[in-house]
Amino acid sequence: MTIWPPKSGELRRPAYKSLADTVVRAVDAGELHSGDRLPTHRNLAYDLGLSVQTVSRAYDELIRRGVIAGEVGRGTFVRAGRSDTKTPFVQDSQNEKFIDFSILMPVFEAMHLAEMQRALTQLGADLPSSAVSAFRPSTALRKYTAAATKWLEGCGLNPSAQGLLMTNGNTSAMTIALMTVASCSDLIVTEDLAHHTLKALSRYLGLRIQGLEADAEGVVPASFAAACQRSQVKAIYLMPSGLNPRAATMSAERRAELVAVARQHDVMIIENDAWGPLQPDRPAPIAAMAPERTFYFTSLTKCIMPGLRFGFLTMPEAFASAAANRHLVTSWMATPLMAEIGCRWIEDGTAERLLNWQMDALGKRNEVAAKALSGIPFQSSPNGMHVWLPIPGAWTEEEFVAHARLNGVAVAPGSAFAMSESARDQGVRICLGAETSRTLQRGLNVIARLARSNPEPALLTL
Repeated sequence: MTIWPPKSGELRRPAYKSLADTVVRAVDAGELHSGDRLPTHRNLAYDLGLSVQTVSRAYDELIRRGVIAGEVGRGTFVRAGRSDTKTPFVQDSQNEKFIDFSILMPVFEAMHLAEMQRALTQLGADLPSSAVSAFRPSTALRKYTAAATKWLEGCGLNPSAQGLLMTNGNTSAMTIALMTVASCSDLIVTEDLAHHTLKALSRYLGLRIQGLEADAEGVVPASFAAACQRSQVKAIYLMPSGLNPRAATMSAERRAELVAVARQHDVMIIENDAWGPLQPDRPAPIAAMAPERTFYFTSLTKCIMPGLRFGFLTMPEAFASAAANRHLVTSWMATPLMAEIGCRWIEDGTAERLLNWQMDALGKRNEVAAKALSGIPFQSSPNGMHVWLPIPGAWTEEEFVAHARLNGVAVAPGSAFAMSESARDQGVRICLGAETSRTLQRGLNVIARLARSNPEPALLTL
């Protein structure tokens, strides 16, 4: 069944929004491409039995989202797929002053810069030749295996029997994992709100992506099982330890249930644990429960320092060679200089000290958020980097994001994480790490005021 063009009677109310969403789905599905010309307002209105005003409003909405563009004298054209352009964070903040809750990052203060300056000064005195001269990945990175193993053990793994790759952070590891477990047209499933790059990356790799029903813990096992019964699922992508947009932490029981379904249907598991040991009381990683089918990745970037782009990918030994080959063609190898700094810090205790500092800082910021949002339903994890705020009252997601921005606060819309345009929970992600303590409080006060305002629906369209 094709998405575009829709047939008369297929659109829901309000028709303008349904038509706009249909165009977005068609772009994301590859039925409309960048540069394609759309029908005139009048012709499309006639074909669908709508008013010209309704079609014009839909086109205006698509222009606002950045999906289409109108050219005087030529018509209206598809500009780009939403998955190609939409990010949850504000990409250019230099020309506008606002409190930025849109980007997910750890707390960074002057002492972090001083720590890196000390590390670079020390490297200037005793930098090993291999950090700048070795060209073969095995030669350049072999010396860091012990430190990598030590960090992964702190994450709850026993990596000695697993394949191990060192990567330039989590994005590199995620790409390698997807390329290794799946081939063109294979189906990947995940929860309905997942990592914001997963949908676009899957499409670039020729993979199909499907969102599953999720609850307060994450993917619902029955939804996973039903997907496996309907189609051949190649892998399930999970963020079980608070990293997911809803800030949900999956219980050990839920993890075991999902593993059981994966084993029954021979589905691989990709576990994104970017925060690593930031959550001290979390259950053991899924990779510890099902090492024979799990690709697990983490890094020092989120829990230690944003600029320390150094991470680890483990996988079943049978996939180690294939993963290494895919790493070669995409990144060649982890940057040895970053590996040198990261592993020195793991070995001399600096990484653990910075981790403990980050846990304490984020714990305090979560307490500030809980106090500011008192009485307003939200979801969080004790040491997490963000909270999830379900859209309150008469607000819509887009209206809440827009009104927050008008009040000088940027938040991430839930739509940026949606795996499909179907019904899902409306909400915003509020990140706690990027701002100072003072601006954090000010921004949370704005969010709380908007959440409590519960405006009349008519006022939101003015």
